[in-house]
Amino acid sequence: MLAGQVAIITGSGQGIGAEAVRLFANEGAKVVVSDIDSKKSDSVANAINEAGGSAISVPGDMLDSAYIDQLVKKSAEFGNAKIHIIVNNAGYTWDGVIHKTTDKQWDTIIALHNTAPFKLVRAAAPYFRVKDGEPRNIINISSTSGLHGNAGQANYALAKAGVTGLTKTIAKEWGPQFGVRANTIAFGHILTRLTAAKEEGAFVTTSDGQKIALGIPQKQKAARGDGGEHQDIPLRRPGRRRRLRVRYLRSQVLSSHMLMDRPSA
Repeated sequence: MLAGQVAIITGSGQGIGAEAVRLFANEGAKVVVSDIDSKKSDSVANAINEAGGSAISVPGDMLDSAYIDQLVKKSAEFGNAKIHIIVNNAGYTWDGVIHKTTDKQWDTIIALHNTAPFKLVRAAAPYFRVKDGEPRNIINISSTSGLHGNAGQANYALAKAGVTGLTKTIAKEWGPQFGVRANTIAFGHILTRLTAAKEEGAFVTTSDGQKIALGIPQKQKAARGDGGEHQDIPLRRPGRRRRLRVRYLRSQVLSSHMLMDRPSA
């Protein structure tokens, strides 16, 4: 279904991003694996190529503007001067209650979830603002935290709310004239390192070497009572990345083949 299309998926060295990039490759896309962890990025790309797919690894920090330009340049070279799909998936949480959130926590999360996707889309504009009749999609990953807010996540909630505004603007600017489809996917509690117990020790390292612990403190999980953390989910259980998010990503991308004349947000 995606044969010949070139897809950039950020944050695809692990988790949801890695599942998505493998799925796109299975559908015939030429995939660009982008992740801050070069070992994980290279490993995912190598596995895809060994399985008969087509992938390159372009690791780097999405907070580095020079890297974003390099990512677009290498992706276009890989795609013979074409890019069809961008999935802005890279991101992490740096939680803190409002009165204790530092400027660095605030600025980093806004930059990662808002500014970086904008810069990537802007850099890739020459490959999307074209009239060659080929499908082009931009998918921005949000969260229900951006819809409803979440205690301890003022920075993340604002950033993820902003993703929706960016998506709608892309759709209105690039949809009518160029046929670019833009969609936001906002999911709730999915089993990833961001929702696992903080005590498991997952972390991300910033460009200046600071380690940011990921996950939800076990004490906070326990305080919600039996199944309390899933009370807002009708099935009373979290989603699994392979069953939920990736299938929805696939539906958004493949729908472009049927709805090229109906750009949406």
